[in-house]
Amino acid sequence: MYQDRVMLTSRDILEKDFKIDTRGYRPQEVDRFLDMIIKDYDEMTSMIRELEEDKKELLEDNIRLKKEVRNLRTKLDVLSESDAQGGATGANADLLRRLSNLEKIIYGKE
Repeated sequence: MYQDRVMLTSRDILEKDFKIDTRGYRPQEVDRFLDMIIKDYDEMTSMIRELEEDKKELLEDNIRLKKEVRNLRTKLDVLSESDAQGGATGANADLLRRLSNLEKIIYGKE
């Protein structure tokens, strides 16, 4: 995903050679600085991978919870119909409570 937008890899940075001029930079300083950049770059890449995995897991959880809410609403509709026909039980209250809790989880409502 992000590889299309990033121009350099840590290997590109490591293998970069600079021309030395008579008044150029100290090669040791440049190498130390580039080593720091490489470490940061690798850490950033690792963090991005972890975040992408977390995002994927959260999306899967969200889909699963939405399916569960849909199923509970269907069950609630069926029970409501039977309630209207005189078959009232305590299951309706339980389903309503569970549905409400799931909606709070999914939509972040308190």
